[in-house]
Amino acid sequence: RGLHVFCPMENLRCYEHKQYRNGLKFCKQILSNPKFAEHGETLAMKGLTLNCLGKKEEAYDLVRRGLRNDLRSHVCWHVYGLLQRSDKKYDEAIKCYRNALKWDKDNLQILRDLSLLQIQMRDLEGYRETRYQLLQLRPAQRASWIGYAIAYHLLEDYEMAAKIIEEFRKTQQTSPDKVDYEYSELLLYQNQVLREAGLYKEALEHLSNYEKQICDKLAVEETRGEILLKLERLDEATEVYRRLQERNPENWSYYRGLENALKPNSVEERHKIYEDAWEKFPRGLVPRRLPLTFLSGEKFRECLDRYLRMNFSKGCPPVFTTLKSLYNDKEKVTALFLNMSDDLYLLPSFEPPTTLLWVQYFLAQHFDMIGQQTLSLEYINAAIESTPTLIELFLIKAKIYKHAGNIKEAAQWMDEAQALDTADRFINSKCAKYMLKAGMIREAEEMCSKFTREGASAVENLNEMQCMWFQTECALAYKGMNKFGDALKKCHEIERHFVEITDDQFDFHTYCMRKMTLRSYVDLLKLEDVLRMHPFYYKAAITAIQIYLSLHDNPLTDDSKELQADTANLSDKELKKLRNKQRRAQKKAQLEEEKKNAEKEKQLKNQKKKKEDDDEEIGGPKEELIPDKLVKVENPLEEAVKFLMPLKHLVKDKIDTHLLAFEIYFRKEKYLLMLQSVKGALAIDADHPWLHQCLVRFFKGVSESKELPEVVRTVLKQEIARLFGDSNAKSFNQAYLTKHSNSIPHRLAAAKMMVYLDSSTETKAAELATSLDESLNNRTIQICTEVLECLRSGLLGDFKDRAESYRTECHKLYPYTLAFTPPGYEENTKIANGDVSTETEEMANEM
Repeated sequence: RGLHVFCPMENLRCYEHKQYRNGLKFCKQILSNPKFAEHGETLAMKGLTLNCLGKKEEAYDLVRRGLRNDLRSHVCWHVYGLLQRSDKKYDEAIKCYRNALKWDKDNLQILRDLSLLQIQMRDLEGYRETRYQLLQLRPAQRASWIGYAIAYHLLEDYEMAAKIIEEFRKTQQTSPDKVDYEYSELLLYQNQVLREAGLYKEALEHLSNYEKQICDKLAVEETRGEILLKLERLDEATEVYRRLQERNPENWSYYRGLENALKPNSVEERHKIYEDAWEKFPRGLVPRRLPLTFLSGEKFRECLDRYLRMNFSKGCPPVFTTLKSLYNDKEKVTALFLNMSDDLYLLPSFEPPTTLLWVQYFLAQHFDMIGQQTLSLEYINAAIESTPTLIELFLIKAKIYKHAGNIKEAAQWMDEAQALDTADRFINSKCAKYMLKAGMIREAEEMCSKFTREGASAVENLNEMQCMWFQTECALAYKGMNKFGDALKKCHEIERHFVEITDDQFDFHTYCMRKMTLRSYVDLLKLEDVLRMHPFYYKAAITAIQIYLSLHDNPLTDDSKELQADTANLSDKELKKLRNKQRRAQKKAQLEEEKKNAEKEKQLKNQKKKKEDDDEEIGGPKEELIPDKLVKVENPLEEAVKFLMPLKHLVKDKIDTHLLAFEIYFRKEKYLLMLQSVKGALAIDADHPWLHQCLVRFFKGVSESKELPEVVRTVLKQEIARLFGDSNAKSFNQAYLTKHSNSIPHRLAAAKMMVYLDSSTETKAAELATSLDESLNNRTIQICTEVLECLRSGLLGDFKDRAESYRTECHKLYPYTLAFTPPGYEENTKIANGDVSTETEEMANEM
């Protein structure tokens, strides 16, 4: 868009107005003339137009042909750059723009496009040079000055950026009484630059001088408080934060600011700040909550009692959430329980009748948090019995079952909650999430379809809306069902969302300068730099890496061979049952396929109608993500590395990043990269069980690898000796076991490595891992489930009988956990609930 070309103006106008069909007609008229059949700029414009219609190969051929016919045309080079940019080949596009500028060095449009790519690629030095050229060519334009200032700001030359903004500000003729939001934003941005430069006196003076012309009065006060604290003008800062408190007594940051201004010397003085606030704001909850973080003993119990009574009387559901951070302190958890049992459950008669309900609600969450699910269920069931229409109670009951390890029961209770209010999107989403965790993918899609666009499938609409929580949970559900292709499809869809978010910056580079939302623009650029730190990307990347590792370890084989191998050992009765099951599955799949085809036909009609309404659509279709194709990738480890690299750059503080990197490099036999990974993990948690397993395998690999160059082996051994003092895998494993003999996760890690190093130690390893003694630490549902899986999979040796006895022991400890229930438990539960069993269904089909 905005290309200044020397081919007919009609062609350019059609391109700028997205009238691509008309543009092609004009190109055809010119090129049909024998004199202009090889006119370079027209060929380039035709190629650019075809690219917008999705005909990429033909477009590239025409643009290259046009460029060969006219290498000195800035238009041809510019168009070629636009083509490269549309394919995300930003480095190549920049080269094309630079070539275009050789033949037309003062072309504003090319310079603007070049600056956009430079800021997109964070080529800040180049961006500064380009913005300087634009400033020289158009000194009267606001964007020229602002762009040049931002270039210096991003290069962290704050003083120069502040000077440029000041020079530009002097040219702005604005009345002090006039409300001008754009000028106000400029002033706030200038103040931000001064603060980042460390010029706090100048920033405070600037704020005082232009306060009347700044529209965002709250930002002025907050900034003033921050600057006064930096300048150690504590009395003035105190006044500012007291004013802010009056404006919003529920803002936590204002209390922190007041503490920093008053600088209390003791806990009593610190507490006095909040006591004063209680008197001033008797209905305020935050001044009652914040002291709980630093108080202890009797004072803590007294303040906690006030806080809880106030919330229970009001009926405040999120009170447990506000206190959740206190559960890191065991002393405070004990005090919390004592308060509840001593006072609050013996309620005075004048309390509202709902108070008891909220006490039960709170206690259910409290006992769930400390792992006492039986007590937790007693309280929540009592609350449901008294008030069976309160949705929050069913939400908590579902959460209790989830934490107890029974996600199927949790999903049923969440469905019950959703049935109480079908118009609540939050409950709908929660219910869908629980269903996905329970592997009920089709039911979750139906649940989400209540709030998605009509005429389109729920899954496609959620993908369009970039609903990543759904796709993340979907990927995990498919992974749990070993449907790796479908899981990878979801992971790649999430990856595409992040690519789209990065590409969407293009719209803001010009928009933010035009609208003067400069503070938000700088924040956006900083966010984009660390975008893939987001938990959604992290979860998707971790899931994808784990799947690719699994595909590398166990490559997919022909389905028919697998089926023959499975059915060869079955009896006639079992074979008959299997065939009945396959027939039912085939019939179900056929019905679902027919339903999908009907939906697709409907969608195609809608798409066709949309295309007729707006035929001039930019860009071609994206490559379709096909599960079968994704799962049959030639080199799974290379695909895993693609997901790993952003994590290595941005999520270095999480140990899983380094350990997954190790797993990839271990399989690739890249020992130096393996060393780098374990060193990164050691800096985070040297005693992590997974890290220990990585180290043992690493030591063994270094000592036994025959293909390792001697120089590399020497370096590795020296580094291992420096870090650990001992490179013998067996002695290292024994030392680790001795150090962490009281922790179940650490015992399991050591046991697995005992078997890995010496298969004759299976019995001892199994004894170590399966101990459930009360004196052992870190005994949780998750770690017990992992031990059971290791026993069943043979990682600790052939102990199928031991696995069953271990399951029975775990079932006594965790009676609600689905993984520890006896065989046939689910079927018996269904019969007890009046559901038709699978066996009955099979018999009916046979008859």
